[in-house]
Amino acid sequence: MIKGALGLAGFAVLLEVLPRLGLVPRQHFPPFSAMCTALARQAARPAFWSAVAGTLEIWFLGLAIAVVAGIALGIGIGSVPVLRAATASTVEFLRPIPSVALLPLAVVLFSAPLRSILLLVVYASFWQVLIQVLHGVADVDPVARETADSYRLNRWQRARHLVWPTALPYAMTGIRLATAVALVLTVTGELFIGGTDGLGEQLSLARNSGDDGVAVMYALVIVAGLLGVAANLVTRRAERAVLAWHPSVRREVAL
Repeated sequence: MIKGALGLAGFAVLLEVLPRLGLVPRQHFPPFSAMCTALARQAARPAFWSAVAGTLEIWFLGLAIAVVAGIALGIGIGSVPVLRAATASTVEFLRPIPSVALLPLAVVLFSAPLRSILLLVVYASFWQVLIQVLHGVADVDPVARETADSYRLNRWQRARHLVWPTALPYAMTGIRLATAVALVLTVTGELFIGGTDGLGEQLSLARNSGDDGVAVMYALVIVAGLLGVAANLVTRRAERAVLAWHPSVRREVAL
């Protein structure tokens, strides 16, 4: 934590020094102090907090849909070898498609900006969770499978006592990755689609408002970055709490 804070402090100093030394044009890249001043002014405006709330709402909603769908389908597909083999090529084909490439499709399919952005967020985040859960289901110990066979556990009991404990660490990793991806796509969707009054749309307005908006634009970028850092800290804490029984977490705590 201390090293991370020192790294951020060093980066802030670099952002302050570069424009003052003339290494980057100040009209396009103001000093960090100017960004902080613009951020303080924005924080005094109710519209700023409304934009943050709007971004958080889309972010959480899209992430929740992606997590539920990814875990459910991951366990369902991964638990049936024939189904996993049949869908493997489809998954490998769809997974690399950039969500940004779906922007035109999202606009055409949904007239409401919220639904268009949610499509991008869910699509990008879903694969992070699904792939991890599929790996987790495939990692179930063969000896444990044979034990479940000897005890004649039904499908629900297998999922509850055999598959889920093995897949859970993978699922938590997928959720952590999906959290960051969902934030990126939320701001991107707001920036290019608009109509949601979120941080992305405020970024677009600041970018088009001339020299006065440059510092505001970077201030909003800083806010988006801070949201990402906070989300990463929260998901890591949640991961440690949920996986307190797991050997990897116990070793990390011991260190």
